[in-house]
Amino acid sequence: MIDLRSDTVTRPTAAMREAMARAEVGDDVFGDDPTVNRLEAIAAERFGAEAGLFFPSGTQSNLAALMAHCARGEEVILGQDAHTYRYEGGGAAVLGSIQPQPLANRADGTLDLDMVAAAIKPDDSHFAVTRLLALENTIGGKVIGRDYLASAVTFAWKKGLSTHLDGARIFNAAVKLGMPVNLLCAGFDSVSVCLSKGLGAPAGTVLVGHKALLDKARRIRKMLGGGMRQAGILAAAGLHALERHVDRLAEDHDNAAKLAEGLASAGYEVEPVQTNMVFARVPAERCAVLKEHLAAAGVTAIVTPRTRLVTHLDVDADGIAKAVAAFASFRS
Repeated sequence: MIDLRSDTVTRPTAAMREAMARAEVGDDVFGDDPTVNRLEAIAAERFGAEAGLFFPSGTQSNLAALMAHCARGEEVILGQDAHTYRYEGGGAAVLGSIQPQPLANRADGTLDLDMVAAAIKPDDSHFAVTRLLALENTIGGKVIGRDYLASAVTFAWKKGLSTHLDGARIFNAAVKLGMPVNLLCAGFDSVSVCLSKGLGAPAGTVLVGHKALLDKARRIRKMLGGGMRQAGILAAAGLHALERHVDRLAEDHDNAAKLAEGLASAGYEVEPVQTNMVFARVPAERCAVLKEHLAAAGVTAIVTPRTRLVTHLDVDADGIAKAVAAFASFRS
C-alpha cells in the first residue's frame, strides 16, 4: 500500500532498528539514560539552545512548553490553524488552565503582528495576562521564512511576551530554505522538534530552549505521565533520524511536487506545494467512492473536499506514479 495519510505512518528502517537494538540505556526519570542524554544534547546544540528534553510525543512537548511559559489563567496568542490550538485536544485549556487567544492565520500561514498587538490584553484585572506568542513552522505544509520569524521574535520581546515555536516539521522548512535550524529558529525561547514525522522515528519529540524553562518542563512532563524509563531505545531512533534523515527530506518535497503535477494533469484542482504536503479539491459527494477506488488500487488516503496527501520516506517515485495513476483512473 502507498500510504499518503501522513508522514507519521513511516516505519523504522532496518538501520534504525539496528541502532535501537544496540542502544545503551538507563533510567531516564533518574537522568541516567546515556542515549537520551546524548539526543537531548545534540538536539540542543543543533538548535543553538541551552538544553533539550525528550518527550514521547509532540502534543505533550507543546503542552509542557505552554505550561512552562504560562501560569494558570494566563494567555497564549496563536493561530486559528495552529496544531497547538486545533489538534491537541484543548490540552492547554483543560490541563494547563491557559486561555488560548486564536487569531486567523494569513494565507502564508503567518499571523498579522498588528492583529497580535491588538490582541494583547491590557494590565487590568478583568483580563487574562497575555504571556506567550506561539507560532508553527511548517504550518499546513507552508514554510515560514526567517524574516518573518525574526520580526515576530523581536515584536514579542518588545511587548514582553515569551515565544514558542511548534517545529514539528521544522526540518522540512530548513531544508526547503537551505538554512540551518539554529539560524531559522534563533530567538525563540522554546522549540518543539518532532522526530516521528518526516524524520521517520517511531516516536519522540525534543523540546529545546532555555535551561530554566526546561527545568520547569521536566517537572510538568512528569506530571503529564511523560517520564519514561529505558527510553534510550526510542532516543536511538531519534539520533539516527537526526544524523541520516534530514537532508533526504528534499526527496519528499520533490515527490510532493511530482504528485501535485500529476494530479493537476489529471484534472484535479491542486494548491501550490512547498514541502511534503499536497492539497487537492475533491467534490464532497465523490469523497467516499474515491477513497474506495484508491484503496482498491493500493493507495491509502484520507479523502475530504480538501484532501491532504503527505509524502515521506516510505513513498518513493514509483509509489508517486502509482498514486497519480490511481487518482487519474478515477477521473477518466
